[in-house]
Amino acid sequence: MAIRAKLTKAVLTLSGSVLLSACLAQTPTLKPQTRPAGLTQSAKPETPQGPSAESLALSRYYTRVQNDLLAQGLMRTDGGGPDTRYGPDDLLRNFERIAFINEHPLDSVGPADGSISDLHRWQKPVRMRIEFGDTVSAEDRATDTDFISSYAARLRRITGHPIGITRSTSANFHVLVMSADDRDQMLTRVRQIMPGASSGTLAVFRNLSRPTYCLVVAEPGGRTGSEYKTAIALIRAEHPPLLRRSCIHEELAQGLGLTNDSPRARPSIFNDDEEFAYLTTHDEMLLKMLYDKRLQPGMSLDEARPIAAQIARELTATNF
Repeated sequence: MAIRAKLTKAVLTLSGSVLLSACLAQTPTLKPQTRPAGLTQSAKPETPQGPSAESLALSRYYTRVQNDLLAQGLMRTDGGGPDTRYGPDDLLRNFERIAFINEHPLDSVGPADGSISDLHRWQKPVRMRIEFGDTVSAEDRATDTDFISSYAARLRRITGHPIGITRSTSANFHVLVMSADDRDQMLTRVRQIMPGASSGTLAVFRNLSRPTYCLVVAEPGGRTGSEYKTAIALIRAEHPPLLRRSCIHEELAQGLGLTNDSPRARPSIFNDDEEFAYLTTHDEMLLKMLYDKRLQPGMSLDEARPIAAQIARELTATNF
């Protein structure tokens, strides 16, 4: 079970207050008489109105994170420019680092262990299903559905691999947009989608820390054990719009097989410095390389390197 997560890499100094709820008892003017036996009714639990204090605090926190990044000139949406030129050697180096190095140990979102993996990707068509927590508004559902559907179509065009949106239970890539208040619903769905999920994997979903903006879990299988058969991407519903869309871009692309981040990858969303919010032309080339038919799931880095080098030269030939 491979887990990839989008984490903050800088400590942000944030100020703010936490909403606390208090129940104040009031002194009654009259003491009510005891009801006759058999007529006593149990008080019905009140239905929560609106987001919980935890969810509201997360919304404020992530809004400040987004504002802080924008103030630093990060979260760019231009895809790069003259200041971010790269050549075939850069593309090859970044592909090797991002496609073959493990970002996180199995069943963990801890620091990268740096181990070298073989090439992983989907061989079967990718059928994405978007699922929302009960607390997500109708307006946000419509906006997110349109955005994810459009992005899935873009990923299909880039990779040449069948990728689409479905409402069917036969989906194999589940995009969960849920808040902290949807935690029980989320855990239920994770268990249903991946019945064999380990306690460690479930703990990752259950105990999300603030620095974990979003994550994707991919389950390999197939003949070589390097072909993905199921994936779950979790997008926090508390995110403000740009951070939310950035998470969608990165996690869905990583769920296709670009599993790592590299500090040298530029212009790229596969770089934890958060300079870019959306998939760049550089990232599109990485996806083209990953799904080129000359490469196959299960290839080692040494086997793939000469082929990937040729593909990198071809992709950059018209640009440099």
